[in-house]
Amino acid sequence: MTTVHDLFDQMPQSFQPSAAAGIDAVIQFALEGEGGGNWLVTIRDGAVSVAEGLSASPSLTISATAEDYLAIGTGKLNEQLAFMTGRIRARGNTLLAMKLPKLFRR
Repeated sequence: MTTVHDLFDQMPQSFQPSAAAGIDAVIQFALEGEGGGNWLVTIRDGAVSVAEGLSASPSLTISATAEDYLAIGTGKLNEQLAFMTGRIRARGNTLLAMKLPKLFRR
């Protein structure tokens, strides 16, 4: 069974550097509930790094329950529907949030 931790571990392999041209950002993922936690995804110079933790000033903060984020990450929940219904929330650079599906393939 895939966990939220697994999804973040797989992010570097699913990253699409060609879609990241000109992006210099720190994305904070704040996931609540069982299996949740805080992760930082840094995109800089066409590369990505992922670490657990908090940023004092992220470019974008994505908030959701761990359950909903896992459903999005495994293709069981459409990310656009999740945003429109408030199951996942974005604060900060929302244009960056809209680019996330192109930056990471499933």
